[in-house]
Amino acid sequence: MDKLQEFQVAARRDGFVEVPDGDDANVAWFRNELPDRNTNVHKRLCIDSLSSCATVYWETDGAKLNSLTFRTVSSMKAWLSLHPAG
Repeated sequence: MDKLQEFQVAARRDGFVEVPDGDDANVAWFRNELPDRNTNVHKRLCIDSLSSCATVYWETDGAKLNSLTFRTVSSMKAWLSLHPAG
């Protein structure tokens, strides 16, 4: 399976849904269905076909924006399992 499709499958399994966001065919945006417990803000995920990576964006207490980029699907899945929504 193509790496980008693997990122998308992993995102959907972890509760992310694709959201339309602009006309850039090189990226796919996702939003977690459930908001994070502490902030009531939904994680966002950007899968970039040019760099073959995925970046998760989330908010922590105090409205601080954070991001983390993953080069492998397994590392993204491991991180998401430690940081569930809901």
